[in-house]
Amino acid sequence: MAVNYICRHCKTSIGSIEGNTVTERELGFHSLTPEERSDIIAYDSSGNVTVKVVCDYCNEALSSNPDLMLIGNPLQ
Repeated sequence: MAVNYICRHCKTSIGSIEGNTVTERELGFHSLTPEERSDIIAYDSSGNVTVKVVCDYCNEALSSNPDLMLIGNPLQ
């Protein structure tokens, strides 16, 4: 199993965690609501997990230009 982190806006790979040693509790997934889980986390048939977060570049761009939040895919 791998946990892959990607930016939800620019789709850049941010990092990954390999192996079965990490739990959802250790990753903090247990504190998410069901709606947040479905928006942030995706599972594939191989047992790999993709977590959509915001990279530093996109976070800075959105902070500097809040109007971009009104666009569906502002930084692609």
